[in-house]
Amino acid sequence: MSGAGPDFVLEGVAWLEDPAAAALIDALEAAGGPDCTRFVGGCVRNAVMGRPVADIDLATRLEPAAVVAALEAAGLKAVPTGLDHGTVTAVSGGRGFEITTLRRDVETDGRRAVVAFTSDWAEDAARRDFTLNALYADRKGRVFDPTGQGLAAAREGRITFVGEANQRIAEDHLRILRYFRFLARYGRGEPDPAATAACAAQAGSLVALPAERILKELLSLLGAADPRPSVRLMAATGVLPRLLPHAGDLARFEGLCEVEALEGSGPDPLLRLGALFPETPAEVAREAERLRLSGAQRDRLIAAAGREPRLIPWMSPSALHRALHLLGAGATQDRLRLAWAHAPHGASAGDWRALIAEARAWTPRTLGVSGADAVAAGAPPGPRIGEALRELEAWWMEAGFPDDREALHGRLAAILRGLEDGR
Repeated sequence: MSGAGPDFVLEGVAWLEDPAAAALIDALEAAGGPDCTRFVGGCVRNAVMGRPVADIDLATRLEPAAVVAALEAAGLKAVPTGLDHGTVTAVSGGRGFEITTLRRDVETDGRRAVVAFTSDWAEDAARRDFTLNALYADRKGRVFDPTGQGLAAAREGRITFVGEANQRIAEDHLRILRYFRFLARYGRGEPDPAATAACAAQAGSLVALPAERILKELLSLLGAADPRPSVRLMAATGVLPRLLPHAGDLARFEGLCEVEALEGSGPDPLLRLGALFPETPAEVAREAERLRLSGAQRDRLIAAAGREPRLIPWMSPSALHRALHLLGAGATQDRLRLAWAHAPHGASAGDWRALIAEARAWTPRTLGVSGADAVAAGAPPGPRIGEALRELEAWWMEAGFPDDREALHGRLAAILRGLEDGR
């Protein structure tokens, strides 16, 4: 462990001057004295690494009830989001900040922990997952590194567990996935051998975790700019097969990541997950149910997995427009990217890119003829109406989606006569 003094000083960090955060620290220090509260975790880590900061979290020596009282005394809103674990969400400046009391684990079972509160920063650091997350900074930007390894890990992009890796994972099995997520987002150089070996050894423990927690971590991991090295390591250590038993070959997933880079579209974590799923709609539906995807997520990946109409790089504009009308612009773009992912280096890259650009610019067309129009044209109620409208829609798509009501009604009348003659 490092000494009591600061180990580094942050300079030019905007959030240190954030009035909303300062109001929280003022309120807590009024109750607990100077330096009872520090910034912690991701905001400190990212500042050291020179990366953007999204959320600002605080750690404090004050126990949860005292945190709530201090915030309310200062006229700030306190939401008791996890008092048993020492967490209060404070609202300041219209934003939420997570404030957690320093704590140590009393009992863990791999899914949840019983904690006791402490006033010792080193004890709090000892129960955190990775050394680069066990960093604290006071309001003056002075960084404290209780493990003595966090600053170096952040600067070098080393993802190492605090203390003994197997013990950290035994406390919370989700830390296996967090390890690979942090590798994907922050890691540089070769992965830590001890951490990787511990994840491989305890991969079987993942099956006991709720699917919702697994899905959240997976999507965050897959949202990294380039998650391919991390996913390859997950496959090599046996972690990926525990989560996605049917993932198999990573070629389509890797191809999709490359396609996104070639196209400049940015990471699409859900579609990347779909690229790791089996390739038929029925199998995708089963995987979606197992991982507890939302209805919208499930439906998107099922639509992306369909094979008809067939999408190929040399397809004609009329064939593409027909697919866009039948599938919608979103599903068509998903299918085009997945189809391109099978051969991202091919000479047809320009064709794929052009098809996706056209799909992105597509304006949905409406037939503009209804069942009531068919009845008015003489169709008897019943299945004939649906049959006639389907034939009309097929003609309309083949004709290039004409917006000519007179021509549409004339074609509908001809279709109805043909159906009547064919009875």
